[in-house]
Amino acid sequence: MLVDSNPPLLHNYGALLHKPSNKTPQLHENHVTEECQLPLIDLDGLNSLDMIHRLECARAICSASSEWGFFQVVNHGISPQLIEKMRREQVKLFSAPFDKKQNAGLLNNSYRFGTPTATHASQYSWSEAFHIPVSKISDKSCYGDEFTSLREVMEEFSAAMSNLSKVLAEVLINDLSNQEEALEDICESSSCFLRLNRYPACPFSPEMFGLVPHTDSDFLTILCQDQVGGLQLMKDSKWVAVKPNPDALIVNIGDLFQAWSNDVYKSVEHKVLANEKTERYSIAYFLCPSYDSLIGSSSTESSIYRKFTFGEYRSQIQEDVKKLGHKVGLSRFLI
Repeated sequence: MLVDSNPPLLHNYGALLHKPSNKTPQLHENHVTEECQLPLIDLDGLNSLDMIHRLECARAICSASSEWGFFQVVNHGISPQLIEKMRREQVKLFSAPFDKKQNAGLLNNSYRFGTPTATHASQYSWSEAFHIPVSKISDKSCYGDEFTSLREVMEEFSAAMSNLSKVLAEVLINDLSNQEEALEDICESSSCFLRLNRYPACPFSPEMFGLVPHTDSDFLTILCQDQVGGLQLMKDSKWVAVKPNPDALIVNIGDLFQAWSNDVYKSVEHKVLANEKTERYSIAYFLCPSYDSLIGSSSTESSIYRKFTFGEYRSQIQEDVKKLGHKVGLSRFLI
């Protein structure tokens, strides 16, 4: 007999199984054919005294963003000690009772689990998360008395991820010709998010998504994950599994950077598969603009997207999810 857990994912998933649906759930329509090693980039090259080495490193970042939409970085400036401190605090946070996570106002009431908008089982994510606005990380009222050490570590970790995201974004922007606006004029730390993820062990894996297939709706995402694995991305029309690297962070392009680059950089569909025996933890930093920031192509050539704000993009996604059960994304904004 399956015993439900903290959070009550099994209960909610079971309810979806009994909902009528006009389609038969196909949880894994694309089978993984291989495990891939993402492009691995040593960021020490950006600080080299040799201009050729700096250019080669920048070129590798831009090439991976165009060809893969994903890459790994080492020597990224975030110490293993800080990552380990952040992981310990993350485990402690998710170990709290479900009622406290959901109802105690922790981290700006940012707790969520499963997929509230799911209408059938194939849309359900076997995971829980805190999706925290960076602007709220320093707010002592978000932590209560039990998680004061979490605030201190999150402040340090978020600042480090913010600095790294700006370094990478600057490299990518500089490779685009005729950019009219610096990304720093659009994206500020106050409009970004830090997401703490936990993927509990799932009793009927591998039939369950930890996170359903999606693209990120930001400019750039930096992911710090453990060694359990489960992340997969779409490459050449097939799913490939990403092999964890203990020394690397994973970077991926978001929808807004794809639009801003006029499809030079690619926002690639990805997902997480649940693990039958082992829980998985990850932390994602999302480089985002303010909601009224105008997103348009940086190219002087004819843009394939009309101009839109981040707020407009988010609203369209929410409307599509409500009506269709899934995100449509950038195709809504094609000219």
